[in-house]
Amino acid sequence: MAIYGLWVINKAGGLVYQRNFAEGLAQLTSNEYLVLAGTLHGIHAITARLSPSGPSSGATVIEAETFKMHILLTATGTKFVLLTSLAELAADSILQKVYEAYGDAVMKNPFHTPEMPIRTEGFDARVGSLIGSGHV
Repeated sequence: MAIYGLWVINKAGGLVYQRNFAEGLAQLTSNEYLVLAGTLHGIHAITARLSPSGPSSGATVIEAETFKMHILLTATGTKFVLLTSLAELAADSILQKVYEAYGDAVMKNPFHTPEMPIRTEGFDARVGSLIGSGHV
């Protein structure tokens, strides 16, 4: 079981936070991460509209051959994406704790501008303690 990375995507589809925690995923450039976040934002919006049984908040898990993407959509439209191994069982609870850390360390920071990149050391430290140290 492993957690490979965390992304925070703002409501416009921009990547505002990205951190890797374990080896296993391809090494990407900053621009490639931005493109992937925007693409995931679009896919998520499409899956919300495709629901055959009424209103939906969109995809919550996307599973590939070797990893999963767990997606938490907040009430404000911010998406938290956790990239994990297929066997990871605690992804939902970890995402909820990351969201709580975001609320406490980022949104309560008077110097943070909403929808802009997250550069709050307190958030980074809390995420690191929740998920583990690793690559920044």
